[in-house]
Amino acid sequence: MKASRGWLLLCALHGVASMLLWWAREPALAALTWRADAWDRQPWTLWTHAWVHASTPELISHQVGLGMLTLLAWVLRPPREATAAWLLCWPLVPLCLPLWPHIGHASGLSGVLHAGVLVLAVMLLTRRIAVPKARRWGALLLVAMLAKLALERPWLYPVVWDPGNETSVVQAAHLVGAAWGLLLGLLASLSWRWPRPARRATSGTG
Repeated sequence: MKASRGWLLLCALHGVASMLLWWAREPALAALTWRADAWDRQPWTLWTHAWVHASTPELISHQVGLGMLTLLAWVLRPPREATAAWLLCWPLVPLCLPLWPHIGHASGLSGVLHAGVLVLAVMLLTRRIAVPKARRWGALLLVAMLAKLALERPWLYPVVWDPGNETSVVQAAHLVGAAWGLLLGLLASLSWRWPRPARRATSGTG
């Protein structure tokens, strides 16, 4: 798999859009936030929700997380298959949140970031990213993410109040993002081209 700049461009998009929307007015933010009872009439919120942040601490923490993911991608240079997998995770995260009926709305980059980490972990574990000790680094990323989810227990506490970020955190998005990152990362790592059938030699008369 060839390295691609797509991952870095996607990181840049998330970072710049999040900063720009921080200065947007409340009506615009409301129209860009994913809502369980309105997303089918506002399908763009499957994407724009990731750029809306409810507090300054939340924005800063997500920008720091995005910066770390960008730095990791700068070193690893993920292939375009990895970027495609991460791109697909983006709208799939909010699509799964109705599994928890009491989640009324969601915003922020956290689910997308969790998905990105898992995609990179799988690509390293399967050696689709050619770096020394790829499997070891992939295993470390995977174990770290699983440990984080085990501590959060989002299946029991899908929404919690985070006093540090001064907002409610939809931990279910972390779980869903990680699950999609794992699944689509595996599919991306298994992608290949079918061998072309050999051409038969033909002879003709003229």
